[in-house]
Amino acid sequence: MNRPEVASVTPRPGAAERLARLIRIPTVSAEIDSRGHEPFESLVDLLAELYPLVHEHLSRERLGDLGLLFRWRGRGDADDGPLVLMAHFDVVPVDESDGWTHPPFAGRIADGWVHGRGALDDKGPLVVLLEAVENLLAAGFVPARDVYLSLGGDEECHGPSAETIAATFEARGIVPWMVLDEGGAVVDSPLPMVTGTAAMVGVGEKGVLTARLSTRGDGGHASMPPTLTAVRRIARAVDRLGPRTFPARTPRAISELLRRFAERASGASRTALRALAASPRATAQAFVARGGETAALVRTTVAATMLDGGTAANVLPSQASATLNLRIALGESVDGTVERIRRRIADDQVDVEVLEASEPSPESPTDDERFARIADAVAVSHPGAATVPYVVFAATDSRYFHRFAPAVYRFAPLTMSTAQRASIHGVDERVEISELERGELFHRTLLERLG
Repeated sequence: MNRPEVASVTPRPGAAERLARLIRIPTVSAEIDSRGHEPFESLVDLLAELYPLVHEHLSRERLGDLGLLFRWRGRGDADDGPLVLMAHFDVVPVDESDGWTHPPFAGRIADGWVHGRGALDDKGPLVVLLEAVENLLAAGFVPARDVYLSLGGDEECHGPSAETIAATFEARGIVPWMVLDEGGAVVDSPLPMVTGTAAMVGVGEKGVLTARLSTRGDGGHASMPPTLTAVRRIARAVDRLGPRTFPARTPRAISELLRRFAERASGASRTALRALAASPRATAQAFVARGGETAALVRTTVAATMLDGGTAANVLPSQASATLNLRIALGESVDGTVERIRRRIADDQVDVEVLEASEPSPESPTDDERFARIADAVAVSHPGAATVPYVVFAATDSRYFHRFAPAVYRFAPLTMSTAQRASIHGVDERVEISELERGELFHRTLLERLG
């Protein structure tokens, strides 16, 4: 399909102010029982006010309590498969005693930045998406294929909105051409030996498993403890689940990431990156040796996050438990992960209960038109940034699409420093106003070049 000429787009001013207004509404999904639905309904109403053309020209469905699905009809055949652009408008809770520079829900604009909870996760990415659509509508643009905007209000509490929206697509027989959600960002020097700026596009997403270890033992007075108490048995089980519990395996995405970085490197760095790209086993070993975030790219991680047992300092508890959070590596499974936990613990007196689980995603392609379209848009919005694939650690709403959609990517078109990434779910979350402009340009370019 040939893209028709459209009027030159002049972006509306005021994107920062619109984001600030959205931040001022405390859509904390984990606190919906105490706050009620009113903040969420207020935000939905505010979206209609801030983006009138989106609401005039796109159809809108409410799916579930907190799901919004907009459809923008394109010029092509509806059977071509649509582009699905995702974002969420809920945020995580805030402890204001942590010492925020600006109040987290004040939506303060200062020194070229918009400050507040949700500026990066995920109201900022939501705004740049809606800004691009609004600006294109104002110019009379019609996309080459259908475009859906999938917006959810309960991503942070693993609510059902995105799952309901994905199930609606599946029930209607709609297979997306491409799905794009949050997850990656534009970062500086993303790996050792790598310099420069990179747009990290998640082509795969680790699975999530929450499990509880529990056991029972003889209670009694703490002055006469048995050899193995319930608490000690649980502590021993947790200790057996160390960093090397799971084997390291390099996903294709990481080998491709190294290959693309090698093309931009020189000298010894180029040689080393090429060697790693050619040897997945060596990559896995090297990444594990570095530990931390680098190691997490190539293996399942396990962390004990909650311990419970006991009622008094001088009483032996008759039961104890530990809650584990695992991020399952690509290529592995929930069942295999649970079985390995049981084998490593090697104690039939410790029960392993699965509380929540989702399988890791397959890897989306990096050698076809869809990934190339993302790279083309990055080249316009963030010139000089290398567009590379990687693996997302956290769970995103897009995981509900990978069951039936062939290409699911995760990328927020905003530059984020190390400190900014740490502020997500942390303190002093903020986004630079100039990045909102670049993010809008990314989405606008992507939509114009759908083809």
